[in-house]
Amino acid sequence: MNIPENILCSKSHEFLQDNGDNTYTIGLTDYAIEQLGDIVFLELPEVGNEFAKGDTFATVESVKAASEIYMPISGKIIEINEPLVDAPEILNEDSYEKGWLVKVEATGDESEQNDLLEYEDYKEELE
Repeated sequence: MNIPENILCSKSHEFLQDNGDNTYTIGLTDYAIEQLGDIVFLELPEVGNEFAKGDTFATVESVKAASEIYMPISGKIIEINEPLVDAPEILNEDSYEKGWLVKVEATGDESEQNDLLEYEDYKEELE
């Protein structure tokens, strides 16, 4: 699995990837997917919905458990990963490139990212 270089991770296991134009791609980390096991259902928000940092914006269900997914930053949904809704198992194959969840336009300021961790630091926190 290819881990993108420029991602930040939250302690609740979401990743945030800067697209360079005040938009961000958000998804679940490989660790979160491993913990969940086989994903069977995914509920994503609608394009245009706005969320504050920390809000629940999606729900994922696996054979083991159901989990809420939280916004790592405040933002407005500008795109959702439609194929995932019908084929949530894509998350188990590749949670970064094919399995991203939503793209958002940031509505908060950059200080919201201060509690997010570089991937290497995130992995160390897990140990």
